[in-house]
Amino acid sequence: MIPGLVALPVTYGLSRTPRSGRPPKEITTGDTAPVYPQHRLSSALAHDTAGTVGPGTPRRSVGRSSHTPRDERHGGRPGRPGTLPPVPGRLTFLLLLSAVGAALFSLLTWQVETGGRLVGRDWTVLGWFRRASAAHPGVHGTAQVVSDFGDIEVAVPVLLVAVVAAAVLGLRAAVVRWWLPPLAACVAMALLPVVVDTVKSAVHRPAPGRLLPRLDGYGYFPSGHAATSAVAYGLALLLLLPYVRRPAARTALTVFTLALQAAVGVALVWCDYHWPLDVLASWFLTVTLVAWVAAAGLFSHAPEAGEPDADGPDADGPTVSYSSGSPD
Repeated sequence: MIPGLVALPVTYGLSRTPRSGRPPKEITTGDTAPVYPQHRLSSALAHDTAGTVGPGTPRRSVGRSSHTPRDERHGGRPGRPGTLPPVPGRLTFLLLLSAVGAALFSLLTWQVETGGRLVGRDWTVLGWFRRASAAHPGVHGTAQVVSDFGDIEVAVPVLLVAVVAAAVLGLRAAVVRWWLPPLAACVAMALLPVVVDTVKSAVHRPAPGRLLPRLDGYGYFPSGHAATSAVAYGLALLLLLPYVRRPAARTALTVFTLALQAAVGVALVWCDYHWPLDVLASWFLTVTLVAWVAAAGLFSHAPEAGEPDADGPDADGPTVSYSSGSPD
């Protein structure tokens, strides 16, 4: 060591900060009492003062007047998850789905009317069905029975039973606007023959496998049987599904309805009653009408907490699962 110099420890910038044994210094804010610094677990609800009014509460807006006029802001359904119906996301999706179905139906109508490229594919698919039908003649009788489920005398009474059942169950459960889904289903079913007959007369498509249309003006596009069965059974499922509590029963009922609709359409082509595009166009028309009815049904919902029940507070009724709630 050089004389006259003081030895200093070399720390290379890693020196420790001196700490004392005194407790941490209190921090005072403008609108809270002195508190010690502490780690916030997750939110303001972790403090002991959560939910109280006065100094020290982390929720300082509690007890203040609402900024919304007349206190009309409602964040959700009391006691149940979700927002008040109609749910904006589902309403937009259903309206978009209805528009897509109408656009695809219009596209197929234009293709059949002008003899577009899809008509050539229609001949190919029809030829495959004819070869399969000739190879399996025993299936023809079963296909005819299945195609009869598209008759008005069969499909419409099923829908009427579902309409009455949905109205009775909705009234018993004190559903808000319980009449809206059955009414929308009746209107959609009444519009179906008007649309089908108008398009049939305008397009005037020949019978399957033929080049010239019938002289009486009857057309085969779209399929009236396929549209009747798909709309009637689809609307019946839509009306009754909210009152089915078991998830397994809901799934089974949905799968059965979709399988029946598909079987009727395939049977119509198998029996050489319609072109494949006739059935496909009817399904697109079904998507349009059923999605429109489902969108109207979003405005009908189970009663909120605090709303009077039509049968009294102790009345027993079916549990309704609508758009803004979760299925049981």
